[in-house]
Amino acid sequence: MSQYFSVGDETLWNPSNGASRMFLHQVAVFEVELDVTSGLGPMEADECQVDPAAFAAFTDALLAWHRKTHHAVILALSEGFVATVLALAGRAGAEVRWTPPEPDPGEGLRDVQAGPAVPAAVDDEAWRAGLRAKSRELDRFMAR
Repeated sequence: MSQYFSVGDETLWNPSNGASRMFLHQVAVFEVELDVTSGLGPMEADECQVDPAAFAAFTDALLAWHRKTHHAVILALSEGFVATVLALAGRAGAEVRWTPPEPDPGEGLRDVQAGPAVPAAVDDEAWRAGLRAKSRELDRFMAR
């Protein structure tokens, strides 16, 4: 069995039920974490409609969040999800903003890495290149 993520009549992704379920659970986690709706409609009759504009806003918020995260475990847990979202956003024709907005000075630090090691700083180009490469790799495995 499989499910469909679509924009209108165009199928963007046709994953197995398990991959779809896991992806949608992760979407729900990040909707709460980011306080942004994803633009993914409910899964009804094995189909989920994607609102490209809302999904682009979700993708932008996710990228901004991911770029300012400096916690090794959080980065490891989220990187595959971020790459999957980027692949789906590309298929949906969503304009992705790779340059995050300026930091909010009132936001403060959170999820600071504690312990004997801190992840090395990664420059913006290396960060973008890494996510783009992972997204392209995943796109090859995402059946339509």
